This record gives sequence, structure tokens and C-alpha cells, in this order.
Amino acid sequence: MKGFRLINHYSDSPIYMVVGPPAVGKSTTSRALAAQFPRSIHIPVDDLRNMVVSGLMLPSAVWSQELAQQITLARSTVSLMALAYQNAGFAVVIDDFWDANHTSDYQTLLDQTQAMINRIVLCPTEEEAHQRNLKRSGDSPARSYIDEGIRIVYQQLTPALPQLGQEGWLVVDTTALSVDEVVKTILSRTDE
Repeated sequence: MKGFRLINHYSDSPIYMVVGPPAVGKSTTSRALAAQFPRSIHIPVDDLRNMVVSGLMLPSAVWSQELAQQITLARSTVSLMALAYQNAGFAVVIDDFWDANHTSDYQTLLDQTQAMINRIVLCPTEEEAHQRNLKRSGDSPARSYIDEGIRIVYQQLTPALPQLGQEGWLVVDTTALSVDEVVKTILSRTDE
């Protein structure tokens, strides 16, 4: 992917990167945010990762080299998709989970975009994330896996929030907000 560069004819088309722990409403919010624009695309990184037919590695407490490679591949591909769609005049909303390697995996996008990337962290209370997971997963075996992911991400994300805010990330506590209220908050506090 080195050497790949799109000429951006539509630098006014915004790019939003919506991240956060599992079960906090990233996909729902991202889709609703994208719907606010006449031409838009919602790119969920998990959907791209789930295209792996054999050998898909799921996130866990300990990241293997294979898992790290698969996540980096998905994020690099999403970066190229985002640039291509932005170049065609689409507003782009990327939906991904947060982890400490996040920025380095999106270096292609960060290096090549002339427009500001609106970076948003959705971060309700950890208790609220667990409640949303319960509503979403019910008694499914996925519930305990996602609950573990919530705990792990909050352990890493909570101490990083002040630094993310200083780096220009919009941190939105969505605990008591509806999806529409979250979208309004994002649009009112970011450059469109």
C-alpha cells in the first residue's frame, strides 16, 4: 500500500472515525451519523474482518501476531476505502473498536487525508456498556465474551481518555443519550 495516493478532489467531504468499547452503540451511531449527509458511507471495520473465511482471529485478552496482522489489514483496507469514497464526494463514517494501536493502524489515512478527521470516542459508563450488551446478547454465549471485552477495553481506555481529549478526540459520554442526541452532539462539536 505504500506509494498509493489518491488526489482528493472533495476535501470538504468529512471523515468521521467513531471508536469505543464493545456494545456502546458504535455501529448504530455511525449509521445514523452517515444518514445526515446526502452522500455517505458507513464502513464497519468488523464487517471487513468478518470477510475472512478461514482463520479469522477474534480479539482476546492476549493478542497474537496473527490477530494483530488481521486487524492491521482490515484498518489499512478501511483507510483506502475511506479515501476513495471521500475522493468521490462521500461523507465517510468509520466504525471501529478502540485499542492502543489504533493510530498506527490508520497511518495511511492520517498521512493522506487533507481534511480533518473527526475522531470520536463513544464512552458511556462501563456499567451501561454491560447493560447494553445484556439487552443485545441476552443469554447468548457471545454475552460473556463481549462482557470480557468490555472489561478489558475499559481498563485500557479509561486512563487514556484525558490524553485522547488533548489530542483532539471528542469523547462523548453516551450513558443517558439517545442515538439522535449522540449524533447531534457529534455534529455540533465537529467540523463538517
